[in-house]
Amino acid sequence: MSPLATKLFDFIVIGGGSGGLACARRAASYGAKVALAAHVVNVGCVPKKVMFNGASIIEAIEDAKHYGITVGSPSFDWGFLKNARDAYVKRLNGIYEANVTKDKVEYVEGMASFISDTEVKVNDSVLTAKHILIATGGRPVIPGVEGAELGIDSDGFFELETQPKKVAVLAGIFKTLGSDVTVIIGDTMLEEMKRIGIKFEHDSQVLGVKKNAGAELPLELSWSTKGAGNSSDAYDCVLWAVGRKPNTESLNLAAVPGIELNKTGHIVADEYQNTGAGGIYSLGDVFGKSELTPVAIAAGRRLADRLFGGSQFATSKLDYVNIPTVIFGHPTAGTIGLSGEEAKAKYGAENIKEYRTRFTNMYNAMTPYKPPTAMKLVVAGADEKVVGLHIIGRGCDEILQGFGVAVKMGATKKDFDSCEIVTMR
Repeated sequence: MSPLATKLFDFIVIGGGSGGLACARRAASYGAKVALAAHVVNVGCVPKKVMFNGASIIEAIEDAKHYGITVGSPSFDWGFLKNARDAYVKRLNGIYEANVTKDKVEYVEGMASFISDTEVKVNDSVLTAKHILIATGGRPVIPGVEGAELGIDSDGFFELETQPKKVAVLAGIFKTLGSDVTVIIGDTMLEEMKRIGIKFEHDSQVLGVKKNAGAELPLELSWSTKGAGNSSDAYDCVLWAVGRKPNTESLNLAAVPGIELNKTGHIVADEYQNTGAGGIYSLGDVFGKSELTPVAIAAGRRLADRLFGGSQFATSKLDYVNIPTVIFGHPTAGTIGLSGEEAKAKYGAENIKEYRTRFTNMYNAMTPYKPPTAMKLVVAGADEKVVGLHIIGRGCDEILQGFGVAVKMGATKKDFDSCEIVTMR
């Protein structure tokens, strides 16, 4: 057997997601010889936002009559949106791949696995470098219940060719797009999701899924509800949305002494993205801290700055404190900083206050339904520094970023009161 070809680099990035791409391109901009080893260059969260936008447009059309605008009843073509969305993502992926080439990053298509702390094997080649970044992302978790393979995960959702009629899901996009939805989970759900017709099974545990041969709805889901016994119902789609796990299995991390995984399987790294093995770094979903595309991009660029940008970037790192997070549901919800309980645990209950407000968005002044907009400030200390901000309601996905800057800069309740925003009491 002939020996594997060896290629020398300054930096190897394993993983073609947003964080890995950003880090590879920034490193190459400093003149580093960079290899990007990945199966595919992937845009990431774009498909989710496209589906959210589609659902939002349907909502707006249905509200038009309350503003004196006459439109026909909206119809939704799932296949059209899927094809348009997939074409857009494919085009973006092509642009990303072209940018990798333009920036003189060598793209090596394939799965990388470690041989040592400076070597990885990809296909029939060995890539070597002093610095190696692991940015392999994550994937959906499939629960260990009978018949789990009959359901789909979030990846499977984006592969659906037709719109399901009735869905069991452990979330709310299908309802807005017109399907009948039941959510099987154990937490308290938002009242607005109940208003739009999503059915909930509280304090429940899924027992299994089986085929409903010959039935219009081909899947039967069974679950157990605390105090109510076992139940079942028929669906044509069961969507598992029970979390994600890091992609580490194929990396052969055992070949690299010093790399550790935490109890959730994420690669342990410090505030500078350094793992326990010198010269090996981790960021993004495989790192497991603030699993958001913009966060991975920012962390990747700062790492490249520190490694290859010169002495002025010697302490460059991403601050993971107070990063805004948004849930693109209907309605949207957003959060930054600590919850009330987290703040009490950190600062002491006697040093924490919470201010709340609740009102109807002006958009709904003309509509018969009045979904709430609710906001909560969590403040600490005598100066009432804002340590947590939580919002639910129309538009919070966009306004949260501005609030995020304020919280990051150390804004107080007094600062909020001095601006023309809704007063919190």
